[in-house]
Amino acid sequence: MKRTPVPADVAGTVWQIVVAAGETVAAEQELVVLESMKMEIPAVSPHAGVVREILVTQGEAVAEGQVLLVIDAG
Repeated sequence: MKRTPVPADVAGTVWQIVVAAGETVAAEQELVVLESMKMEIPAVSPHAGVVREILVTQGEAVAEGQVLLVIDAG
């Protein structure tokens, strides 16, 4: 299986984690919502697959490019 890291597009704070480890997701599905400069920015799945690892917690500050979670392609 191909493992795909999903990075943060911007620096900010993890406002909400929408999915759980082991959950099957669709392409372009919202996975994590970041808050940056009072805006909510969703991180979406680049393809369908299964969430294997969530590497952040709600309220955590993240840097641009930091890996938020890992998806296995189905």
